[in-house]
Amino acid sequence: MTTSVDNPRWLVTGARGMLGRDLIAVLDAVPGSTVTAVGRADLDITDASAVLEATAGHDIVVNAAAWTDVDGAESAESAATEVNGTAVGHLARACAAHGSRLIQISTDYVFAGDNTEPYSENAPTAPLNAYGRGKLIGEQAVTELLPTSGYIVRTAWLYGEHGRNFVSTMLTLARDRDTLDVVDDQAGQPTWSAALARQVVRLGEAALAGRAPAGIYHGTARGRATWYELARATFAGAGLDADRIRPTTSENFTRPAKRPSYSVLAHDRWADAGLSPMADWRDMLAQALDCPGFVALRPD
Repeated sequence: MTTSVDNPRWLVTGARGMLGRDLIAVLDAVPGSTVTAVGRADLDITDASAVLEATAGHDIVVNAAAWTDVDGAESAESAATEVNGTAVGHLARACAAHGSRLIQISTDYVFAGDNTEPYSENAPTAPLNAYGRGKLIGEQAVTELLPTSGYIVRTAWLYGEHGRNFVSTMLTLARDRDTLDVVDDQAGQPTWSAALARQVVRLGEAALAGRAPAGIYHGTARGRATWYELARATFAGAGLDADRIRPTTSENFTRPAKRPSYSVLAHDRWADAGLSPMADWRDMLAQALDCPGFVALRPD
């Protein structure tokens, strides 16, 4: 298939999700682009023949579909891996057959979280939970099946206007609770889904133009924060008293899936594509909190 850089044809899976909706909004504003948006009801990505048919005629596919219930994956690892791993292989094979490029959205959970400095794009992987193991299988499929046209964008601590996430939860809980206990022993990079969507589209455009080498990119905000620091910044940005947030440890919040304690990623690879990394998490959060979806959640 001949790629048309001037009038690219995009396919976005997971288009009803938080990131998917932001991707569609960004792509709709790109002159000359044609976008096909599919949700779970439109395309079962675990169906190889359906995937092969759906991807035909597209220059680039962005897979934002995923099993996102991290704790639920612990008791349903086979089902979660079918979506996060096996289905990605279907997409990669279909893109190889059609000559399309694939951008696979992945996660910091492929790492063990025992580093003390940011994980590079080629750092050894060692997932701690079923969700991470499934996503790593998906990454491996892209790398093996699309060595020159497959892109993996790892993200972390994602929040946005169009779904349940930590920032929206903090603003909602602020209505009913005087204080909130939030863990202060996990570090990561809070990342706004709208900013990630813009970065993914830039990567796709660079890929179509032949400027971006295939491989792994880290799609997270710069800087680092703990959940406690993010909660305080969210309250402060919404005009609330940040001292209502109290620090605690992960031991007080036992969950089925073990979480990495350190999820800070390096961003060196963006330079290879001629792109800058995304903004610092504090600047990103300040911009996000001014969006209508978050403003509407602020307590009166």
